[in-house]
Amino acid sequence: MHGRVKLKSTAQQEEEKRKEREKKLKIYVTARDAVFAKRKNGMLDDEALLLTQQLLSSNPDVATLWNYRREILLHLETIREEVDVQKMYEDELSFLESCLKVNPKSYGSWHHRGWVSARLPRPDWTRELGLCDRCLSLDDRNFHCWDYRRMVVKMSGVPVDQELQFTDRLIGSNFSNYSSWHYRSTLLPLLHPESPEPPSPCHQTHHSPPTSPQSHSHRVCEEQLLKEYELVQNAFFTDPNDQSAWFYYRWLLGRAEREEMISCVFVSREEERVAVAFSRPVNVSSSGLMLVLDGQPQRVEWRSVHPSFKHSPVCICELPPGTISDITNEHNLTVHWTEKHTHRDCALYTGRSVSWCRDSATDQELFRSELSVEKTSVLQSELQSCNQLLELEPQNKWCLLTIILLMRALDPLGYERETLSHFQTLKEVDPMRGAYYGDLCSKFMIENTILKMEYAEVRVFSLSDKNLTTLCHLDQLLLVTHINLSSNQLLRLPPQFAMLQCLEVLEADNNAIENLEGLYHLPKLEDVSLKNNKLSRLSDLQPLASCPKLTRLDLRRNPVTQLVNIESELAELLPSVTDLLL
Repeated sequence: MHGRVKLKSTAQQEEEKRKEREKKLKIYVTARDAVFAKRKNGMLDDEALLLTQQLLSSNPDVATLWNYRREILLHLETIREEVDVQKMYEDELSFLESCLKVNPKSYGSWHHRGWVSARLPRPDWTRELGLCDRCLSLDDRNFHCWDYRRMVVKMSGVPVDQELQFTDRLIGSNFSNYSSWHYRSTLLPLLHPESPEPPSPCHQTHHSPPTSPQSHSHRVCEEQLLKEYELVQNAFFTDPNDQSAWFYYRWLLGRAEREEMISCVFVSREEERVAVAFSRPVNVSSSGLMLVLDGQPQRVEWRSVHPSFKHSPVCICELPPGTISDITNEHNLTVHWTEKHTHRDCALYTGRSVSWCRDSATDQELFRSELSVEKTSVLQSELQSCNQLLELEPQNKWCLLTIILLMRALDPLGYERETLSHFQTLKEVDPMRGAYYGDLCSKFMIENTILKMEYAEVRVFSLSDKNLTTLCHLDQLLLVTHINLSSNQLLRLPPQFAMLQCLEVLEADNNAIENLEGLYHLPKLEDVSLKNNKLSRLSDLQPLASCPKLTRLDLRRNPVTQLVNIESELAELLPSVTDLLL
């Protein structure tokens, strides 16, 4: 038929596309081989520069080609005048813009642009900031561009307040711009830092030397914080389900770093052992610990409580036999943490078999630093605002979680019932993160129990029937002699459990425990009850063999009790156990 366009069949079109791809691939492979040959021969000329440009224009993510290109440019720098070098790098920036159009999130292109900008004899930072503005207007979450912008700002000395205004503009146009909220969090402490204050006198004890003020370089002054609260509340009241503003809000409320200190020293005459708990994990091999006994430095070897720990918040050492075993003698010990220029004293009095010295002045601040704003009135106001939002959005998980954290900061024990109720709601509205909420709730329940704990001669710690899914803060339980973990949802006793160096009695019935890794070299452990758990192999019980005083073990309703010859096998594995219940 005349006058009609002849349409190609689908098969014909696919065949032509295939041939076109093969042609392009052949050209690309030829150019690539030529580039690699030139690099192998050490040729750093304009032709190599042109070849790499052709390849990178179509695929800007080949790191080797960028590396070769930098080698060429460095060589050309040495043989050209400065004006030519300036022109060469300006052309490189123009070429890079074309690469970013192909892939705006190309690692290689952004890295190379940063390298080029740093080598330009006369960089045009205004142009680079303009490029960042254009790229971020197209995709405000391009983290490559954000990284590059921070480099440009640093190199060009852009004022911090100007950058803060930049985040104002981006957040104003899109509350969901997480990158802008994050960038804002790095700028505010620089522009509105909190004034450092010396620690309160009530935090000093008779056995603890004065400490230097805690660094507040990451904190923001209260006046600016109040303004930021208003800004972020506008955001999450506008879109309560957007996580960006909620994360920023959590940062504003902040987490204060605990003061680095020796929080507890425990001494035992019988084992002639010293255990030391710190406010954070320390590198045992290089922590700079020194033990002084009755004025004389001691040659002791410090080690962590479990071989799997290189860093541990609890360290132990043994004194030479006979050093402190005589109960009629009194001894004074001092543990020095030379790395932090701090120490703690502990007196072992006549007639006493054990002694300890712990920091009790900071008990209330131990866990409430989760949200570090100190003004109760401010936190109360924030809690009221979140409660108002919860009335409008009763199933908003971000609001529920923030309310929990605010309650923890204000009064963890007083708000315990409300906290548990909110956790239950969270699990219902966000079941996919149910395990996370369970672990977090477990953490808070353990914290509350520690805060209620009294340090008498028999130090009982009961966490039975609390729906615990995990164990944490075990370094705070160094002095516990009796712990009850029964009727929970625990799957294991983790290596951190070995921090319970004073533990004598363990009750952990009615869980789902199948791993006892943490029952390692507990020197005082005598009685262990593990009824109705999931211990199924003899090897699961191996850690108990390292506990020298273990005499009673209850394994009833565990699969391991059904093994053939289990009684004789256990008698061989645990010869000290005289009361075995199977």
